[in-house]
Amino acid sequence: MAAEGHEVETLTWSHRILTGIGPAEARKEIIRGRDAVARVIGRRPVLLRPPQGRTSPAVAAICRRLGMAQVLWSATASDYETTDSALITRRILARTGPGGIVLLHDRVDPSNRGYNGTVAAIPGIISVLQDSGYTFVTVTRLLSPAGPRPGEVYRDGPLDQ
Repeated sequence: MAAEGHEVETLTWSHRILTGIGPAEARKEIIRGRDAVARVIGRRPVLLRPPQGRTSPAVAAICRRLGMAQVLWSATASDYETTDSALITRRILARTGPGGIVLLHDRVDPSNRGYNGTVAAIPGIISVLQDSGYTFVTVTRLLSPAGPRPGEVYRDGPLDQ
């Protein structure tokens, strides 16, 4: 994926909710996930998507010290609740806007649920959004020219700033 130009960043090591564990354990979760990705792609991630989007000032401080920013999302299909491709498509198209960050799942999550409905919905979502004038970019590109700042939490791009 990285070799194809996709931005590969990190979630955490084991998808533990960072706000439900102590700072030392949260730091270990972030570092272990970051370092595992770095070993595979040859570059240390600078973006973290906290599990379930749960963050706090303590998590932000950890990220700042690690040189990482957090990325949340402005549109999700809640595809952990459904495998209905049509519903997933409708939800994303209704919630997507300029500068938006879309959260979709494309593989099996830790609870062993699949996201086949999401995978099937993606080509249609991409087609409709492209036909509507949207361009797909990485999160880092979305945040350019400044780029992600360590400790910051991003929910969508800089268009509203």
